[in-house]
Amino acid sequence: MQSRTVIKTSRFPASGRNVFNKLKSIQTLQYIASPYATFTPLTERNDFNWKAGETFSFRLKLFGVIPLGIHTIKVIDFNEEAYRIHTTESNAYVPIWNHSIVLNPLGDGASQYTDEVEIYAGWKTPFVYLWAKFFYAHRQKKWLILLSNHEAL
Repeated sequence: MQSRTVIKTSRFPASGRNVFNKLKSIQTLQYIASPYATFTPLTERNDFNWKAGETFSFRLKLFGVIPLGIHTIKVIDFNEEAYRIHTTESNAYVPIWNHSIVLNPLGDGASQYTDEVEIYAGWKTPFVYLWAKFFYAHRQKKWLILLSNHEAL
């Protein structure tokens, strides 16, 4: 079974800088992922410093109730100037979840936001891929709500 890739792009009503600043917050990840997935840090940390070389571990629950064990996120690239993030992620059920986020400023105070995720889960890959398509569409809808309400997380 080969890996599959999900690509989802949306136009956000916020500058690349504004969106990227929100990406730095663990609360943003938790907000946009819920209720499809919940991420609870394994350690009490007030300073989630997403930067290249850092690794973070979370208790992952599907729909907030089905435990999927520990999900590890290793930050490969976190480029604030280019508005780009790349992580390699994994858990017991999905050994490869390579996620890239790219923001392209559109010049009118808006930005184009793209999630690209390579998934490999053996025989489960088609099922995980289908879930991920819904998950990233959901995440981007939650981003739009977050940005349009000017909520601070």
